[in-house]
Amino acid sequence: MDIKIALLQLIPGKDLSENLSAGLAACREAKEKGADIALFPEMWSDGYFLPEDENEVRKLATETDSGFVNSFRDLAKELQMAIGITLLESHDPKPLNSVIFFDRTGKEILHYSKVHTCAFSDEAVLTPGEEFYTADLDFGRGTVKIGSMICFDREFPESARILMLKGAELILAPNACPMEINRLAALRTRAYENMVAIATCNYPKGQPDCNGHSTLFDGVPWCRDEEGVRDMCAFEAPEEPGVYIATLDLDKLRTHRSEDIMGDKFRHPERYGILSDLEVKDIIGGEFVPW
Repeated sequence: MDIKIALLQLIPGKDLSENLSAGLAACREAKEKGADIALFPEMWSDGYFLPEDENEVRKLATETDSGFVNSFRDLAKELQMAIGITLLESHDPKPLNSVIFFDRTGKEILHYSKVHTCAFSDEAVLTPGEEFYTADLDFGRGTVKIGSMICFDREFPESARILMLKGAELILAPNACPMEINRLAALRTRAYENMVAIATCNYPKGQPDCNGHSTLFDGVPWCRDEEGVRDMCAFEAPEEPGVYIATLDLDKLRTHRSEDIMGDKFRHPERYGILSDLEVKDIIGGEFVPW
């Protein structure tokens, strides 16, 4: 059983209205290409634009019950296709960097706000999210357990680990940064160690500090009935804008999860106390200086 994921690798417009129009059109194209779910890059509502002035940021933020968000809710129901729409979400005292997933009936099934905000940079004007969530996504031919992490979340093994422990099979990851060899390697590692698929949607080349290369790592490094190892990168987009379809073989992933040793099968959580010790200080030390 396959699930088709549309990675909407798009250049944003100059305002919310343009992004709404372009986003709706991209979703319709995704449906025409056979997608079961369409995923936007990070903070599509304003094209990942974050002024330094907090008042200006608040003005750009969008309510979750706004016409912008509800248009994608309605379209999901019309197209019978799940949609993961990303937004700068209105929140007091500072906005959130969020994604909302609507299933093919238009029902909201998951609302996640970025936990690991880039507080060392532009995202210092945002509020971090508080938790990672999973949900069952019915895509018509079956159901898959999804979760989400956003951009910088991928750099922390705990993000994908928590989602795996909560049952995620597929992690859908909006993104806005250069996807170079090291960041791609991090995604590959998160997929390998947790036996999960990770679909990442980035902005294309032409958007500042972005370069496309949206990917799907399917989480299956080998199969018992095949010799050798296989490349878990099931799809990688080029740099150019486009609506790209990545296909995940859920049966192959589930077989691997049932047979292999990774994930939670041989963990020793009783030995990991330092990971949750809030009293632990910075071991590396030194002052961070952005390059």
